[in-house]
Amino acid sequence: MAARRDEPDRIEELRRKLNEANYAYYVENDPVMPDSEYDRLLKELDDLERKHPELADESSPTQRVGGEPIKGFKTVRHTVPMQSVDNTYSIEELRAWHQRVLKGLGVSADSQAGQGEQEEQEEQKEDDLFSSAKKQKAHGDRIAFVCDPKIDGVAISLHYEAGIFLRAVTRGDGEKGDDVTAQVRAIRAIPLSLKSVDDGPPPVLEVRGEIFMPNQEFERINVEKEQRGEQPFANARNATAGTLKNLDPGIVAERRLNFVAHGRGETLGLDHIETFSDFLTYIRELGVPINRHAKRFETFDEVVAHVEQFADQRGELGYGVDGMVIRVDRFDQQDQLGSTSKAPRWCIAYKYPAEQGRTKLVKVDWQVGKGGTLTPRATMEPIFIAGTTVQHATLHNIEEIRRKDIRIGDTVIVEKAGEIIPQVVGYVEKDRPKNARKIHPPEKCPACDGAVEQEGPKLYCTNPECPAQFREKLKWFVGRDQMDIDGLGEKLVDQLIDAGLVEHFADVFKLPEKRDELLALERMGEKSVDNLIAGIEDAKSRGLARVLAGLGIRHIGSTAAKTLARHFRDASHLRKASLEELIDLPDFGEITAEGLYAFLQSPQGEEAFVRLHEVGVNLTSPLYTGKPQSSAAESSSFADKTVVLTGTLEAYTRPELAEKLEALGAKVTGSVSKKTDLVIAGENAGSKLDKANELGIEVWDEAKLRAELGG
Repeated sequence: MAARRDEPDRIEELRRKLNEANYAYYVENDPVMPDSEYDRLLKELDDLERKHPELADESSPTQRVGGEPIKGFKTVRHTVPMQSVDNTYSIEELRAWHQRVLKGLGVSADSQAGQGEQEEQEEQKEDDLFSSAKKQKAHGDRIAFVCDPKIDGVAISLHYEAGIFLRAVTRGDGEKGDDVTAQVRAIRAIPLSLKSVDDGPPPVLEVRGEIFMPNQEFERINVEKEQRGEQPFANARNATAGTLKNLDPGIVAERRLNFVAHGRGETLGLDHIETFSDFLTYIRELGVPINRHAKRFETFDEVVAHVEQFADQRGELGYGVDGMVIRVDRFDQQDQLGSTSKAPRWCIAYKYPAEQGRTKLVKVDWQVGKGGTLTPRATMEPIFIAGTTVQHATLHNIEEIRRKDIRIGDTVIVEKAGEIIPQVVGYVEKDRPKNARKIHPPEKCPACDGAVEQEGPKLYCTNPECPAQFREKLKWFVGRDQMDIDGLGEKLVDQLIDAGLVEHFADVFKLPEKRDELLALERMGEKSVDNLIAGIEDAKSRGLARVLAGLGIRHIGSTAAKTLARHFRDASHLRKASLEELIDLPDFGEITAEGLYAFLQSPQGEEAFVRLHEVGVNLTSPLYTGKPQSSAAESSSFADKTVVLTGTLEAYTRPELAEKLEALGAKVTGSVSKKTDLVIAGENAGSKLDKANELGIEVWDEAKLRAELGG
């Protein structure tokens, strides 16, 4: 009996030991037990918890993997947009960014000169971002910077409430991502509950970071895949992304993915933390892994020296690093600098020069893109470079081929641009054979025999009915950031076109009527067809902005499509717009407007909208902010206003409210500035409310908001 009474204590002891082992391994980088011992203790804990179901705890180390694979991924809206980071490839461009930061903060370069000498100059240890001498409080116009290695992985957002892990969401398009909570729970590096420091964990903490696969694990998995006769992963990043997209968390648990934090999203209760380096210190104390190579610098010359020095170290880290991220340390200065629609101005990524190799150019073919662009593709003798085997590379365009004088038969120099896309950058002159052949542009489109024209350095197929163009346009149309049709990937697009089932965008929405034909396709069983049909029906309601972004109109991407959707209530009104109206739209210029106008007035443009309407695709815009006939929208107090949400609301989640306000014409942003028109403050509103009051910005509480929204 005594042994049974001791079992609850043993359960607590095992949970504590295993959590401490995870902390030591992933946060302190100082393992305290071998894997075999960890696995033995985990098995003992699992056995005891099965005997005592009344002691169940979702934060237990045994609860990382659920019992059954999930059925699919839900889409979740980010409360604070999850932006990407701008890249630069030269020290000169890096220094130019520094000058833009100084200008944006209204600081002279002279005021920064020698500032590091005014601080106590104590040498940093290898992993000591946090030494008290280097982490003195910034004041006045001082600008400090934090550098951390840019890991080549998958960006993720982790949500904690009261110290408990609730949700993990991928970056997606920056506004919405996939809920991969079940998968991320299986990653040992990510704590399911935070350690208690000071007054306990914050009410809300959103940590952003990178999930990645160490090189050793990548090699192990590929060896196993080859032994099973399966296609190995192309690189560690693909392996990471593929693992996170696996519906079975058990597979995720088997692959030792890792995680480091590199940013923040929504937070409550952290107003006392004023710098990024303080934030990293704090979350590390909570048990969240950070990169031990992150460092803080007082001068930009120190930043440049560190960036250059680290280039020689990155190959020794044991995981893929393709650059160094440099950011302004102080949060108030980050807020002052703000962001563009795509990336923050207070942060930049310096990308290290691409790895190069030499091989023989065998042939060149021309691929047709969705805009009719003909792009030359090189086929070469296989070469291993930057962790992958490369046989094909881009030659960009005919003018680049002529400028570099690249010929078939040459020994060419190949590099991985940004560590991802292989490109031919030159040839070895002394190795050129006598029979090397010049590369000539095609006189006709290789896909349709249509006429080819040159516009600047690029070649275009002028045939609007070109099947190759449509193939690429359709892949774009159904993609995640456009119509987002679940179950319809690039390989299935190829099958549908080859089988003659889809010849126009509208044909996609007729596929539910062709169930038997779909079942006849390769790898299309009953469940796959059901999922595809459900995805197609769901996509019909995406609205005008998604349709415009998906049609492949030159210069019209997601941002431009949303601008159009805010200014035109539906496709019919858009098609009636004059060229002058389009030119006057925000962030539109003559080139963008003329290209759009030409499409709208063309027979192909008219046919696209008519046929999509006939198959039930919604061509109206919920983002429209003009004067629609709807009395509710007409009386909206939010049209054309920039709104910031802060604190906790009873009636709405922040994503729900943001979507509702955007439908009424508001632009919802994540930070308060002079451009903010309105702040909606719930319970526990923090620094955003303080800043709004300081700037004299109008503030609503939830009661006023609900009264305005009618409930």
